[in-house]
Parts: sequence; C-alpha cells; structure tokens
Amino acid sequence: MKSIYGWKSAKAGERNWPRPITAVASFAGTIRGRILVAFLIMSAITGILGLSAASGIRRADELVSRTFDQSLMSINYARAAAADFANMRSLEARRRMSADPGAKAQLEGRLDSLRHVFAEDLAVAVERAQSSRATQAAQAVERAVKDWDAARSVLAGRDTRDPDWDAVDRHAGAVEEHLDLFINHTAGDGFIYRQQARAIVARETQINLFGTLLALLMSASVAFLLARRIMRPVADASMVASRIAAGDLSVTIPSGSADELGALLASMGVMRDNIRRAMEQEVAQRISAEAHLADALETSLEGIVVVDESGRIALINGQAEDFLGFGHEPLPRDTSMARVAFEGNALARTLLSEDDDWTAPRETQLFDGRWLRISRSRTRTGGFIAVCSDITLLKVQEAHLQSTNLRLDTALDNMSQGLCLFDAEGHLTVVNRRYCELFDLSPDDLPLGTPYEDVASLYLASAEEGTVFEIEGRQISAAGSGFRQMGNGRVLAVTHKPVAGGGMVSTYEDVTDRRQADARIAYMARHDVLTGLPNRAMFGERIEEALAHLGRGGMFAVLCLDLDRFKEVNDTLGHPVGDELLKAVGNRLTACLREVDTVARLGGDEFAIILAGVTYPEEATILARRIVDVVSNTYELDGQQVAVGVSIGICLAPGDGTSCDKLLKNADVALYRAKADGRGTWRFFEVEMDIRLQARRALELDLREAVAQGAFEMFYQPIYDFRGRRVGGFEALMRWRHPERGLVSPAEFITVAEEIGLIVPLGDWALRTACSEAMRWPDGIRVAVNVSVAQFRDGIVIQSVKDALSVSRLPPARLELEITESVLLRDNAATLATLHALRRLGVRIAMDDFGTGYSSLSYLRSFPFDKIKIDQSFVRDITAADESAFIVRAVIGLGLSLHMRTTGEGIENEIQFERLRQEGCDEGQGYYIGRPDDAGSIPEVLDRWSGRRGATKHAVA
Repeated sequence: MKSIYGWKSAKAGERNWPRPITAVASFAGTIRGRILVAFLIMSAITGILGLSAASGIRRADELVSRTFDQSLMSINYARAAAADFANMRSLEARRRMSADPGAKAQLEGRLDSLRHVFAEDLAVAVERAQSSRATQAAQAVERAVKDWDAARSVLAGRDTRDPDWDAVDRHAGAVEEHLDLFINHTAGDGFIYRQQARAIVARETQINLFGTLLALLMSASVAFLLARRIMRPVADASMVASRIAAGDLSVTIPSGSADELGALLASMGVMRDNIRRAMEQEVAQRISAEAHLADALETSLEGIVVVDESGRIALINGQAEDFLGFGHEPLPRDTSMARVAFEGNALARTLLSEDDDWTAPRETQLFDGRWLRISRSRTRTGGFIAVCSDITLLKVQEAHLQSTNLRLDTALDNMSQGLCLFDAEGHLTVVNRRYCELFDLSPDDLPLGTPYEDVASLYLASAEEGTVFEIEGRQISAAGSGFRQMGNGRVLAVTHKPVAGGGMVSTYEDVTDRRQADARIAYMARHDVLTGLPNRAMFGERIEEALAHLGRGGMFAVLCLDLDRFKEVNDTLGHPVGDELLKAVGNRLTACLREVDTVARLGGDEFAIILAGVTYPEEATILARRIVDVVSNTYELDGQQVAVGVSIGICLAPGDGTSCDKLLKNADVALYRAKADGRGTWRFFEVEMDIRLQARRALELDLREAVAQGAFEMFYQPIYDFRGRRVGGFEALMRWRHPERGLVSPAEFITVAEEIGLIVPLGDWALRTACSEAMRWPDGIRVAVNVSVAQFRDGIVIQSVKDALSVSRLPPARLELEITESVLLRDNAATLATLHALRRLGVRIAMDDFGTGYSSLSYLRSFPFDKIKIDQSFVRDITAADESAFIVRAVIGLGLSLHMRTTGEGIENEIQFERLRQEGCDEGQGYYIGRPDDAGSIPEVLDRWSGRRGATKHAVA
C-alpha cells in the first residue's frame, strides 16, 4: 500500500522499484526531506524571478549602451565634422583674402590637414550611425564636400581679378544642409532607442511584481502544508511521553509515519517495554539476593560463625572452617561447637569462653602461628555471631613499628639538640636526653605528661630573663624565640614551631662556639687583619658617628696618610718585612693619638685618622708634625734598618664636608697635593686642589677616549747635522688633536698617560707610525722616537721595536730610541739587559736631557750610548758669561772621548747655532732650525737645509 509520503511496503504483486529511487522516496518522506522540498520550490521561484529581472535589465542595458555608444557618439562626431567644415571655410576665406603667396601656401597646408580631420570625424560618425537614412545623409555630406572642394580648387587656379565664388558658397550650403540632416537622423535614432528601453523597463517591472506576489502565495501554501504534516505527530508524541512519565506502562503507542516523528513514537514504545522488563528483573534480583549473600560470605576474608542458642553451628563460611582446622573437609551443619572444642580445638574453646568480657575484640594465636582478632556478639535468640580476622600482617607491622620507635628513641637521645614536644592539651609527650643535659635536669624531673607550665618553670630557673611561656587558648607560644643566654654563660638557640593537630615542638641547641666564631668574624669584618686597626668600613662608621655628635661650632679633622718609599721596602726586603713595617707604623700612629681619636688602615700603605674635638686647625697641624717625626724614625725589622716617610692630607668637618665619602675624598685630594709638593709633609684641603684634581680627571677621561678613537698625530722636528751641513734626521713628537683643546702638546698628557697605563699602547703606535713615515724619506735620514719608562717594564719595548721594523721594513740603523735617566733608575740590571737587546737589533740609543740627573756619568760608563743630547737649559745660556758654556763644552768633549755623538737641544737663534758648531757639537735641534710639523712639511725642510752653510736666512719663526 502506498502511504501519503512514499512507498511503505512492497506486497506481492506490487512493483519493486530500484534501490536509489526507493532511498530518494524514503528521504522525501522525512521531515528533513519535506523541508528540503519546500526549500527547493522557493529557490526555484526566486531563481525564475531573478532570471527574468536579469534578462530585462540586460536588454535595457543594451539599448542604453546603443543610445550612448552609438547615437550620442555619432551625434558628437557629426557635430565635430560640422565644426571642421566651418574651420575649412574660414581658412579658405583667409586664403582667398591674403595677397602673400607664402601665407597662402601655409593656409593651403592647414586646409589639407583639416580636410583629413573632417574625413576622420565623419567616418566615425557614420560608423556609429544606427539607421540607413543616417548613413545616406552622411554619404550626401561626403559628396557635397567633394563638390565644394572641387569648386574651390577650380577657382583657386584661375588668374582672374574678380572670380565667381557663388558656386563655392552654394556647395558649402549644401554641405551644411546635409550635415544638419545627418545630425537630426542620428538624434532621432537615439530617441527611438530610449523609448524602447523605457517600455522594456515598464514591462519587466510589471512581470516582477506579479511574480513576487505569486511567490508569496506559493510560499504561504507550502509553509501551511508543512506545518500541518508535522504538528499532529508532535502532539501524539507529547501525550505518550507524559503518560509514560506518570507510570502508565499500558499506554497504546499510535502508529506514526515514516519520518522522524514516527521513529520517535516507535522509540517510546521500546522505552515502555524496557521499563516493564527492568521492573520484572528487579523482582528476580531480590529473589536471588540471598544466594548472593551466601556467595559473599564464602569469598570473605573474615571467618564468620553463627551459633544458635543450643550451641550448634547454624552458619559457617569457608574461612572460619579453615581457622577451626577443617579446611580439608567441610564441617557439617548443626555440629555442636562444644564437641569441636572437646576435640582439642583451641579456637572453639575461645569462642565458647564465657569468663571474659566480649565487649572488646580479643586476640589469639593459632597453632600454625597465625594471629586472629575475634569479635563476638549475642543474637536475639540466645546464640552468638563470631567474626574472626587474620591480623598476622598487622602483628608483623606492630613489631616493625616498635623496632622503629626504639631506633627513634635512640636517635632522639643521641641528637645534638634538646627537644620537647607538647600536645594540643599542653602536656609533655616527648623529651630527649640532650634537653636534660642542657638544663642540668634528670629524666625523673620531666616525666611524660608534665604540664608545660612546670616545664617552663624549670626552663626559667636556668635561663636569664626574657623567655616567658603564655597560654593562648589551646596553643602554646614562646615570646622572644631566638638566642638565650644561660646562667652558666652558655648560649642556646631556641626554636618553637607549632605542629599539625595542635601543640608545639621546641628545640634547643648549644651555639656558644658558633656565636664566638661569629663574633670573631664580625670583628675581622670591621678590623684590618694585619694591624688589628679599624678598617675602611669601621672608619666610615666612626666618621658618621662623629658627624652625628657634632655640636654647635664643633669640629673634627680627618687625616689621610700614605707612606713614602714603602714600595721600595717591599721590592727590596720582601713582603713579610713590609707587613711588619705596617704593623710598626700602626703601633706608632696609635701611640700618637688619644683614646677618643681613631686610626684605621684603609688598605696597602694607606692610613686614616679621626682627630676628635678639634677647636683650632693648628691642633691638626701639631698632630701631623708629630706623626711625620714619629713615623719617619728608623725601624729595626728582622735585623734590617728600614726607613720610610709619610705624607698627610687634612680636611676639617663640617667645613670641608658633611659625609664620609666627601671628607675622605677631600683629605685624599690634600694628600695628593702633599705628595706633589715633595712628600714627607702635610697639606690642608683647599677648594683649588679639588678643581685641579677634577681637571686632571677630566684630562684622563678625554685621554682614554682619544686612545680609543685614535685622535693622535705625529709631528717631526728636524735635527741638523753640523758636519754634514744638512738635516740628518727628525725627532718624532706626538700631538693630541682634541676637539675642544685643539692641538695638545705631549708635555701636558704624556705624564698622565704614564700614570694611568696608556703610554704602552701610545708608544707602540708612535714607533709604528714613525718607522712607516721614515720609509718615505731619503736614505740616510734617521727618525728618533722617545721611549717611556713603562715600555721598558718586562721588555715590552723590544717586541714593539721588532714589530715596527717588521711592518715598516725600515733599516734598524735609521731608528734612534731616546731614553731618560728615569728608565735606568727603576731596575738597573733589567734595563741594561733591555738596552743591550735593542742594540743587538741594530737600533741606536740616545740619552735625552743629559746633565740634569745626578747619576748620568755612571750610566755612560755602564752602557755605551750612541748619542748624548745636551739639555736645552744649558744651550739657552751658552752665550752668557756663566758656567753653562763650560758645561756644554765639557759634555761635547766627553762625547768625543767616549765616541758618542752629541746633540744640542733648544737652539733658538743664529748665535746659539754658530756657537754649538764652533764647539764641535755633532747635531743641533731647536726652533731656529725648524718647529715640529706634520709629515707633509718634511720635503720642504730637507730642501731648505740641504748643503747650506748660512743659517740666518733659514730661521723659522
């Protein structure tokens, strides 16, 4: 039978449809299928309306496009052709009126060009024309223009005084008439197409309005039919669900259709049947519950025995039979428990025992070693039920716990800390032996359960004041937990901590040795290890205290001391002697001070003093003088006579500063001035000192930056060879190109570079630069480079010279190194070894500023220099009637005797130049010969002094 929504079944004799067709029909019968069909119908209507509207719009668009692209464009080009023809007539009139043949020819050329433009515009207008009449009018225009042009050409070729131009004008009028006709035809075509487009739009609008109304009616019909087919099955399903929920399992389930609602009704029928079967199964389960209980008893690990009022076993499980020793064969029911006990079963006798109280479980051990815990309770009929549990494993764990507790007790009694544990009620539960030892108590004085008040009283009897136990509800707290000083001088570290569940644990540790070690560490942190004097940290604290206690008008002085020549003691006698010297100096300084004053060692050979209660600055002067005298006295150390001096810087507080850092800084500035003024003296701080020091530090910072940026240049001063009558070489002099200071002389920065350790890289750069530049000079011209004391340390200068010669390829004989006496003062043996190593390289060695030191002659004897440079202080006064001339003559003679060349420095005029030459000096150098200048001036200097005897005209300003 065929249902409303599709094929419901296939009976005998009915047609069997293919499976795809059947599946489609089944889907169409579902709610989703119906909704899909309705959607397809609505989509089809919407699509038809859309296609119709699109078709009408497309046709209207074509007509509009034809109106614009064809008719309007044709009109525009036709009008352009009319304008072209008007211009042609204008040109023709001008040509006709012109008497100049050249102008006529030019106008004729322009007329030809315009004729082509007219032809192109007319061709485009004809191409865009929409009707044959417009095309015919355009052809008439072309013919009329040709006639006009022909008539014009005929008249233009005649040589007549009064040509007849009426024929030309008639042709021109015909052209204009045909052009107007062509424009009118084109405009008429555009109007026709516009009317057609409007008609199409109106027709399509009516069609779309009618289609929209029809679509609305069809949509309403489809929605009504769809709702009618869905709502009735939903109501049936709701009724059935309500009755099943109310417990009516006899409700009849109406038959549904093949859609989802029909499946829902069928599912409700299945649910009703399942609930009915579940209730039947519950009854069956209750019937079998007793059997399951019996199974549970048999599988239980507990032994269960039920004895009735007559003493017979009413119920016993397998575990109980095993405990009674009947595990190999089942025990018959209704067996008398007394008979089992009579047969010698100890468990049975225990169960039948009536002499003990069975309110608490009892424990017994079986003959095989197992332990049982037995619980027995009476039944209402007079019998009893016994439950036997195997507690063998629990017994083993208890034994293990006892052993653990024994070890824990041993650990507690042997730990280094005393320990007390109080419970939440405030009673003592644990105390170890170490606690009793710390407080000189016996174990009998602290029995377990002692209230914490009693324990506190025993504690307070041994401790000093400061520890009090208080009660706060059920908690115990100790005020002031920490370190406690005992009456016997020992120190205990006390810790009180709450424990989980209430109560408190207290630990006590003897930290006397640790506290003493901490005190020693604290002392060492604030005192100098070597001398025992306060260190810098403690000295700062004393200054802060002195500042804090300054009264109105009060003062105190801060003195910074630095030992003179202390490094020489360390270098010559060793550091142990140096340490003993520092101790002796500390003792002498302490002896010079009062108890209210403070002396500290800041580090190395630096000391500092706080002179308290200063009324006048002269008091600091008196102390400084006494310290200089006392410290400068000879020391007897390890069999050696040792002598050092001391320099002192003094500042006054609060005038020179109101902070520790400021006072120490200012005193250090004054100390720096004292050392600069000759050592072994003292100086008070002055503001100008700080200004100079700040300038010096600014110079240091600028110098470091200049080294990093390479802001240095090499200048060269000529050295004149008196015997060769030419420039024999140049001295390389470093210059610093500062962005603000300008060109800085080495006299201003070389000393600073030596003190801050920058002279080594600068000297290395100077050697490389000078040697590289000398390679550009003529052969035989030498270059002289000054070498600093720092470059001789550890033989650095040897490698620098090797690298410079290697990179520049300068012959070693053309390089001359100039050194001063300060180089030989540091370490004579090491310096001489370095000089000999340089000599072996082939370079020349010159002693600069000869005659200004007290030991120059001994140096000439210890090392054969190649050159001696006479200091300019002697050359400057060579013409005066004093001993300078004799000294210069003696030095030149000494050089001749020792086969050393001599160079006179500082030649500033011709008289000095001639005097040195007459005295037999080998070389001369000074502003008269040439000032230091960059490498670019060297060729001009060589040319000016080459082979010249005269000197006056070559002087350099």
